Amino acid sequence: VQLQAFGGGLVQAGGALRLSCAASGSTFGDYAVGWFRQAPGVEREFVAAISRSSRITSYDDSVKGRFTISRDNAKNTVYLQMNSLKPEDTAVYYCAAGWSTSRAPRGYLYWGQGTEVTVSS
Repeated sequence: VQLQAFGGGLVQAGGALRLSCAASGSTFGDYAVGWFRQAPGVEREFVAAISRSSRITSYDDSVKGRFTISRDNAKNTVYLQMNSLKPEDTAVYYCAAGWSTSRAPRGYLYWGQGTEVTVSS
């Protein structure tokens, strides 16, 4: 599976962005997908994850209530809707595919390139 994340950009605090993670390969629906982010000098951290069927979603406490993860398996795409953005959300965001909705980066097999999100105050 090859993943490509896009949709990042510069937004003011309080604004919104929607990230997309597009996958190639007909087996995309067999994988759980997670979003992670990494700010300069900080370890990559979990943001959200969604199971294959969308029945299970998981969020880090820092984004709960502001971010929503969803997927459209027919389009081989996972989305991360980010509302009420804060300057501390500034980071490079990565999507990854794996067998479960793990909160650990090592739980994922495939990674896309990152898309940069910058939130100005």
